[in-house]
Amino acid sequence: MNFEPLGKRILVEREEEVKTTASGIIIPDNASKEKPSKGKVVAVSKEAENVGVGDIVYFAKYAGSEVSLEDKKYLVLNLEDVLGKTK
Repeated sequence: MNFEPLGKRILVEREEEVKTTASGIIIPDNASKEKPSKGKVVAVSKEAENVGVGDIVYFAKYAGSEVSLEDKKYLVLNLEDVLGKTK
């Protein structure tokens, strides 16, 4: 992929939310509305600090702008919308 975010932005591949548990219990939509989303960082702008490619970041459910690259959907997030990260 040949995409570089500009400004203090990162490109994230969102992890899909599971709507049912392993035992088959269906989770209603309103049960997960307030929980943050998470995804894997796939590109980082030169200005973005404290986040690297491969990090798992947590962000508000409706943060970012969706883009399609090479038939996959990604989110472009402002660094200020990132709540935290894990490696």
